[in-house]
Amino acid sequence: MLRRLADEADWWRIRDLIIDTFDATPRGWNWDIRRWDGSRFHNAIVTPVETLATTVALADDSTGRLLGAVHDDGRGQAVFELRPGARTLEPELLDWAETHLALPGADGTRRLAMTVYDDDAERRALLERRGWAPTDEGGWIRTMSLAPARAPLTHPPAGYAIRTTHRDASDAERMASLLNAAFRRTIHSAAEYTTFMERSPSFDEGLNLVAVAADGTFAAHVGLSLDRRNHHAIVEPVATHPDHRRRGLARLLLLEGLRRAQDAGAVSADVETGDAPAGNALYEAVGFGGARRMREWRSPALPSSSEAPDGSSARMRRSSDRPRPGTSRT
Repeated sequence: MLRRLADEADWWRIRDLIIDTFDATPRGWNWDIRRWDGSRFHNAIVTPVETLATTVALADDSTGRLLGAVHDDGRGQAVFELRPGARTLEPELLDWAETHLALPGADGTRRLAMTVYDDDAERRALLERRGWAPTDEGGWIRTMSLAPARAPLTHPPAGYAIRTTHRDASDAERMASLLNAAFRRTIHSAAEYTTFMERSPSFDEGLNLVAVAADGTFAAHVGLSLDRRNHHAIVEPVATHPDHRRRGLARLLLLEGLRRAQDAGAVSADVETGDAPAGNALYEAVGFGGARRMREWRSPALPSSSEAPDGSSARMRRSSDRPRPGTSRT
């Protein structure tokens, strides 16, 4: 039986599940901790528990041990976090997601999406039985070993300097401008990035690298987070301003970030990317392999909120153009 997220402790229990299952599951089985933290802390204000209670449900066993959870990603996408032996929960998790997380589309019908790996036959079969269908939209998760030791930072191109970000208003403003330009968005703000720097448990100032142009603007950025219990690094995001591409800045920052992560104890790293050839070529060139293909699946039209099995109404979420955490662009 699922229950709604009740308090702050529940949020941390899901985070611990993500860490606990890392070695026992395929890459991408659950979210990484940077994505989990970012979904709450990469906002102008930290998402309160009261809000999460409408979008997160948990499943415990008879002893109170957390077996899994279901939540959204802010764009009408359902996400499962599961222990590897708890797949029998998936139909119940999907029931809850279809009831509580679907959003109305342009035609007024409620629909839901979910990212599924092509090699996950069991989840694909579950969605097919419900009338869901795959799309061509998707991406890859790539992994690499951080052995042997990596070379130190090489000199950046003329006119650029490499440094880590500072926890101040100026850097937060410049980071928001870079993210908006690199990802063709308007949603990022200095307030959002300040919250992330100050409150996210996976933010690591020493691994948050930028290339600074001669005029002081941020030309490129690569951020890494460490899952220290699993000695694992997460690369997110990789972003280069359109005016500063094709100068090798992202590659330079990526290699330096991986070297620093290795010095901090990481033995492996992951990165998620879309289908853009340039980004995938970059990750392959620096040693990311083991790629797993994921794609978005979409539900058929779902019952209206008044027809939901428990009588609850579908809540309105923030704008569906909110980026899915984990999207990188070079």
